[in-house]
Amino acid sequence: MSDFNTIEQDLLNQIAKASDDTLLEAIRVGALGKSGSITALLKTLGAMEAEERKSAGAAINKLKDTVGSALTERRTILKNEALTARLLTEMLDVSLPVPEGPFEAGRLHPVSQTIEEITAIFADMGFSVAEGPDVETDDFNFTKLNFPVGHPAREMHDTFFFNAKENGERMLLRTHTSPVQVRTMLGQKPPIRVICPGRTYRCDSDQTHTPMFHQVEGLVIDKTANLGQLKWVITEFCKAFFEIPSVKMRFRPSFFPFTEPSMEVDIQCRRSNGEIRFGEGEDWLEILGCGMVHSNVLKNCGINPDEYQGYAWGMGIDRLAMLKYGISDLRPFFDADLRWLKHYGFKPLDIPNLCEGLSQ
Repeated sequence: MSDFNTIEQDLLNQIAKASDDTLLEAIRVGALGKSGSITALLKTLGAMEAEERKSAGAAINKLKDTVGSALTERRTILKNEALTARLLTEMLDVSLPVPEGPFEAGRLHPVSQTIEEITAIFADMGFSVAEGPDVETDDFNFTKLNFPVGHPAREMHDTFFFNAKENGERMLLRTHTSPVQVRTMLGQKPPIRVICPGRTYRCDSDQTHTPMFHQVEGLVIDKTANLGQLKWVITEFCKAFFEIPSVKMRFRPSFFPFTEPSMEVDIQCRRSNGEIRFGEGEDWLEILGCGMVHSNVLKNCGINPDEYQGYAWGMGIDRLAMLKYGISDLRPFFDADLRWLKHYGFKPLDIPNLCEGLSQ
């Protein structure tokens, strides 16, 4: 019996010192396996006398149960310790801020934001959005817009021309989004009420000019379109875009081949400490050109100028973004600097709307 006690105490000590399931399984096999020490004791019962076998069998079975219970208990302890260790490594410290996800870390470019704002404003006025190709024909970019071949007005635009085709025709990168107006008038019957945002291209590069820039033009063709409506549309747009209650504007005579009369529009502003504030002050800033659609343009697009008339305007989207968001240099718009974009960019899901404010 003392041998059984010695074996029991030795196995219990081994079980208590087992640090993982592998060691514990080795102890189980060494004690209760086919060649285990307790299994060997059970095999000796057959050679004993009846009385001896009875007492020895009870002692060996008790030893077997004790060791089995100790193994189960130790296995449970090891499992709980492993779970605790795992929880400590995977624990989330709620005292720290949650890391930004892609929707929070990403930023919308100021040009994209400005296009969204412009679209929201004119959509509220009943305008739809029209688009066209960046690569245009000379006919759509110039001729149909009342730029006669060889006319000096063509020199107003420093144009990127492609090599001439076999028939002599030269494609070009559009110098304004006005060809979209032409395509709209050719493909749609009046009344027409569209805006045309998009990329445009000219050979020019400095602090306020880039070879590729963004422009938005508007076009209204109707039987009763007039300058009074044009002035109202531009005034309401500026109030909504710059988010000011009132604005003073002045319309100066100018020249554009595709409009007659033509005007340039200035908006009242105040310059102070490198900032421009609109709706106040005694200074003026030019923001766009506009006018009544020239009768020749209407004719070139298959619209009877004796029945319909229209007005149009155009402005630079990049410049509007610079004015509204205090960006002093146009070139960083195209530098792909994530630090600049994080500073001036907008959260992608903050969609502009007139109810909550455009740039919230």
